[in-house]
Amino acid sequence: MNRQRGARTRTSLYARGRLRVTVLTGLISLVTLLSLGTLTAPAAQAALPTPVSASTARAYLAELPVRAEDRTGYDRDLFPHWSTQSGSCNTREVVLQRDGSNVETDSSCAAVSGSWYSVYDGATWTSASDVDIDHLVPLAEAWDSGASSWTTSQREAFANDLTRPQLLAVTDNVNQSKGDQDPAEWLPPLSSYHCVYARAWVHVKHHYNLSVDSAEASALRDILSGC
Repeated sequence: MNRQRGARTRTSLYARGRLRVTVLTGLISLVTLLSLGTLTAPAAQAALPTPVSASTARAYLAELPVRAEDRTGYDRDLFPHWSTQSGSCNTREVVLQRDGSNVETDSSCAAVSGSWYSVYDGATWTSASDVDIDHLVPLAEAWDSGASSWTTSQREAFANDLTRPQLLAVTDNVNQSKGDQDPAEWLPPLSSYHCVYARAWVHVKHHYNLSVDSAEASALRDILSGC
């Protein structure tokens, strides 16, 4: 019996030792693959500042004034944008660095390489020229819903807001298809992003005390009810 028990003990110790060696070998292999670049990281996710929760967005939406829009006098130049943030870096370059992966810049802070994943359509780009910085609440939409009465400095702050979920690096032609439309007229092609989009839209409008029109408010309520 003692010999059998001793044999089982030696077998158990041997098995545990083999398990430790196997785990260690696996870890070493993983580190080697990572160092050689054999394994690749997932595409970078745009780092939009986190919008309010769906429940808070629903509460905020109920507080927004509902008014017809008025674009009289709108001019994009009334919203100074891509202002200098630090050194030679303007707002666009800051967002490209924030939302990209492995972004490298030149001496003027322009992004010369990197990878950008667009949450609107699921596309990944490796050239900054294929990426637009979207004003989630468009400048014209802001003008229509209250910004026409702002000072130039207030409009500049809105157009360069890195604190609220207002600026996002996305596929250029998708951003261009959006134009100045609100959520009753346009939503990101990826339906999985609609909830975040609606939450961010309401967050921004509520912070800046902007109004919504009736169709916009209805579309936002429908989206947020499913979040």
